[in-house]
Amino acid sequence: MSKHYAYTAVLTDRQQIDRRNAILRILRGGVVRRQSDLAQLLRKEGYEVTQSSISRDLRELGVLKAGGRYLVPPDEISRANGDFGALFQFVRTVRAAGNSITVVRTTIGAAASVAVALDKAEWPEVVGTISGDDTIFLATADSRAQQRLIERLNSLFRI
Repeated sequence: MSKHYAYTAVLTDRQQIDRRNAILRILRGGVVRRQSDLAQLLRKEGYEVTQSSISRDLRELGVLKAGGRYLVPPDEISRANGDFGALFQFVRTVRAAGNSITVVRTTIGAAASVAVALDKAEWPEVVGTISGDDTIFLATADSRAQQRLIERLNSLFRI
């Protein structure tokens, strides 16, 4: 019986990977403006999806919503290997707020995707991240870490 559960988990992982690959293919193939549209396209291909599964997949894939449509980040951003070049166009400002909070302002709808890339980078300066629609708060342990973070962000996002 335990073998069956292990086998089911592998199938579930495979199904999740297949579904995420389908999402990327659909988004690269045309304009998708709403999650409900994406859900309908996935269901036509035979995938069972819910609103929460699509939201989770989009977040994990680093999909960005800007200009009223979903945008797939380049593969190097998805893997968070440190190349933030495709995201620089969405970052507007980087400013200190006190000695340990850095505020990053983005275009509307881009903060979550930029924050995911920052989180996946696992920089030692960053203690935690909170994002909204167009604002990201990055917490650092002290003012020295904050200064290093601000310099890194300004360099990466060409500000």
